[in-house]
Amino acid sequence: MKKLSLLLLAAVFSLSIYSCRETTEEKTEDAMEDAADDMEDAADDVADDLDAAAENVETEVEEEVNGTDDVNGDDDM
Repeated sequence: MKKLSLLLLAAVFSLSIYSCRETTEEKTEDAMEDAADDMEDAADDVADDLDAAAENVETEVEEEVNGTDDVNGDDDM
């Protein structure tokens, strides 16, 4: 009877530990979500940089067309 009780106790203990741990699938899903968030943030940063560069180019072109660009290449900033 003592052996049966110890075996049952060990089985319950093993099941409780197994059921409480995070599975590999859950860890993978979390890592994929984190990577997707990082990629989205990086894409937003690139879009912001491209918008700023486009505005810079637009300003330079307007200055060239309107003749307000400095002749020696120095900008009035």
